[in-house]
Amino acid sequence: MASAQFAGASDSFMDPQGPIAAVQKTHLMRATALILVAVVPVLILVPWIALRYRRRKGGNAAYRPNWDFSARLEFMMWGVPVVIVALLSFYLWKATHRLDPYSAAFGEEPALRVQVVGLDWKWLFIYPDLGIATVGELGIPVKQQVAMMLTTDTVMQSFMIPALAGQIYAMPGMTTQLHLVADTPETMQGENTQYNGRGFTKQKFQTRAMQPADFNDWVETVRSNGIKLDPNTYQTLAMRTDRDEVQVALGTSSMPAKALYFTLDDGDLFHSILNRYHSGKPLPLDQQPGTTAYGQEVSQ
Repeated sequence: MASAQFAGASDSFMDPQGPIAAVQKTHLMRATALILVAVVPVLILVPWIALRYRRRKGGNAAYRPNWDFSARLEFMMWGVPVVIVALLSFYLWKATHRLDPYSAAFGEEPALRVQVVGLDWKWLFIYPDLGIATVGELGIPVKQQVAMMLTTDTVMQSFMIPALAGQIYAMPGMTTQLHLVADTPETMQGENTQYNGRGFTKQKFQTRAMQPADFNDWVETVRSNGIKLDPNTYQTLAMRTDRDEVQVALGTSSMPAKALYFTLDDGDLFHSILNRYHSGKPLPLDQQPGTTAYGQEVSQ
């Protein structure tokens, strides 16, 4: 099952495998520590006050029925939260700009370009400069910046590799961008976090961060063992099938059990997918992935 497939893969920014996720983890820990400055005293003082000032015989707590104001207490009650909110606002503003997904603030240049297409229920990764594409497996070299451009050819989806970077949405007819970097060779889990039907739980993939030499070998393996991603192959790929079902339809004995390898046909597949939604007219159902008219869904 999907959980067994990704056993051992890092799937949390609390186990960061790149500088962006590491900054996210630091930001969470800092925010948690600041919030605890206000939370811990409340957790301690509330039961202490209830115990000390409870009604009882022989109690030694001060009884002040006419007391109604303390400047020192008011300063602490309002001043500490104001300082905490101010500090959180500053760190949030700083982290938001530093972790802008459109920014190329991390990693070595030149960036590796990867075009990402969300489908039902799989992710297609296109490497336009390398002439290859994959499904179920994203290969990247360590230390090098990876510049992603994302869209979908079906419903809105949410792309995320938690151990490397934050979440970003992808929508048909539109593009978003995400930059990420891996520090060390590692296998990480990526997924769609936007519910989109029965195959949602299987819309996961492995991100393999490799040394540059190993990455070059991986690219050659994809080229050698991949099948041509022509219009007919893409139509099969874009049908409403999950990772296991499309593996049966398009996989070969030379491919991994949980990944599909392709070589690119002539033309710009990514922008041809994108531009189909820019005609100003609704797409016919037989040209819209995600519909039964485009390709009959595998019966359950």
